[in-house]
Amino acid sequence: MSDLFGSSNDAFVNLLPFDGEVFYHGKLMLQADADVYMEKLLHNIPWENDQHIIFGRTIITKRKMAWFGDEPFSYTYSQVTRTARLWTETLSQLKFSVEKASGESYNSCLLNLYHSGEEGMGWHSDDEPEMKKNGAIASMSFGADRKFIFKHKQSGEQVGILLEHGSLLLMKGTTQTHWLHRLPPTKKVLNPRINLTFRTIV
Repeated sequence: MSDLFGSSNDAFVNLLPFDGEVFYHGKLMLQADADVYMEKLLHNIPWENDQHIIFGRTIITKRKMAWFGDEPFSYTYSQVTRTARLWTETLSQLKFSVEKASGESYNSCLLNLYHSGEEGMGWHSDDEPEMKKNGAIASMSFGADRKFIFKHKQSGEQVGILLEHGSLLLMKGTTQTHWLHRLPPTKKVLNPRINLTFRTIV
């Protein structure tokens, strides 16, 4: 299976106009390799329905998630604490390749499984206190192409991009401080998508 290729961020244009750094590397592997990874992730990851506690009520999402890391880190968001599982062989391969492509290092990965376009993610920033301040976050996508949108917290300015099968998006610097992002739902997409966000827990 071919390895992802590495390249400098200097070759890419910052997608954000100010207050952050986002670089889209595009497709980093052959379609056949991306298809193989998609199947492995679909069938070999211990997916669980995500949970959120909102105004004291526990909300169970259709979207499923999993969390892996170098060690069993504790990680809390939406008032729910999760414990990381140790890397699988497949995730270790992807972690190595993403680190090579992005020029950054990561010690954990949050995975999300969207069964169709009707499942999405609302506006949020990846700025939980357990995470490295202004640390790089590498977002890898498999499966259905989906639109991804950034919105500046003060100005409301928006920037959108289509995340493709086997592609990598790198968020750096003060992006999480000044920008929100979301995966809007759509009835036009019928196929599943898996997203891996490699990050650093401190």
